[in-house]
Amino acid sequence: MNDATRFFIREHLKDDIGRLALSSFPDDVDKFFVLRQIKARQILLKKVPSWADNEKLLFPRHLSVEQCSSELTALYKASLIKGINLADLTGGMGVDTYFLSKSFQLTDYVECQEELCSLAVHNFGILNEENKTGIVGVQEVGFDEKFEKTESSVIRVFNEDARIFLNHDISYDCIFLDPARRDIFGRKMVSLHDCSPDVIELQSLLFDKSPRVMLKLSPMLDINVIINELHYVKEIHIIAVGNECKEVVVMMERGFVGEPQYHCVDLKGSTFSFVFHPEEEKKCPLLLAEKVHKYLYESNVAILKAGAFKLTAQRYGLAKLHVNSHLYTSDELHREFPGRVFEVCGVSELNKRIKQTLLKDVDRASIAVRNFPMTVVELRKRLHISESDEVYLFGTTLKREEKVVIMARKVLIDKV
Repeated sequence: MNDATRFFIREHLKDDIGRLALSSFPDDVDKFFVLRQIKARQILLKKVPSWADNEKLLFPRHLSVEQCSSELTALYKASLIKGINLADLTGGMGVDTYFLSKSFQLTDYVECQEELCSLAVHNFGILNEENKTGIVGVQEVGFDEKFEKTESSVIRVFNEDARIFLNHDISYDCIFLDPARRDIFGRKMVSLHDCSPDVIELQSLLFDKSPRVMLKLSPMLDINVIINELHYVKEIHIIAVGNECKEVVVMMERGFVGEPQYHCVDLKGSTFSFVFHPEEEKKCPLLLAEKVHKYLYESNVAILKAGAFKLTAQRYGLAKLHVNSHLYTSDELHREFPGRVFEVCGVSELNKRIKQTLLKDVDRASIAVRNFPMTVVELRKRLHISESDEVYLFGTTLKREEKVVIMARKVLIDKV
């Protein structure tokens, strides 16, 4: 990348890509290359800010940038494992490889796309040059070259298919995979068998090469399916960022027998860690509320994904509104609750008089439905309410099957 291109990217980094594409470009600037780099940096500014700020790094096509891990989630995964050597069999853009490598002396980046491998060699080299502690290095070597132990971590880049790579005479302390969650037509995958590579078919080979396997999976996949289809599942980490579920990370350990432990975390905003075994949820008594009390609670999406419905109420001294309404209530404020907290302003059955009673002075609100016979769109149309986040309306069902609308205001709580 020449100086003119680097300067052009710097000057137009905040521009609208659509408008920029229609403008003229200097003769010594590759238009399509620049548009790709600017678009990638705009995405990565939120996902991987330390990379987006580095002008020397180069980025691949849009799909690879969209699918890469965020810096927050990559750092979290890196905190879960450490050892001598690691293989990332689905290298992609290299974000996970880079952050995971800091916990290992040797990391092998494996990727079947030649372009991604070339970019990985370039980017890892740049990151190594600018890392004064020497955390990451690059070796373009084969298996016939002996790895010499160093004080810093080393990344080797291999342009090879994951299955073929595993047939080499190699072994690792841990293997990491992030199977592709979309096919060539862009459709989302909903089964492990539909992902690429097929980790179910690869399991025996994976555990021949390493005692530990870490999988990054789509939050769209059902956790029960994951447990039933995979061997030796020791831990499942449901990772949210700002109350948006981003990843399900599965930790597998060769020979492990027993029930996996669930770890629910949110890495931004109201950070927390909620750890439990599914058997705890099964045995937990169900406490239902007789009415809606002063405060209303909605669990973080990571906890909802994990299915800790009754256990959440027990641990935080709350009562559930209904067996299938995953909302909780109490008269005392529980500031430590892992999720959104609201102060209740009123409750009403959904009837013809609701606009003259509960919603007399409300014409704008944020609306949600939980275990309710109407969609948000239908309820909004029924109530003639436009969008706003000053007031919150919940359409839900109570203990005795009453269909109600709860009006509330969000409680702002500082959490660490």
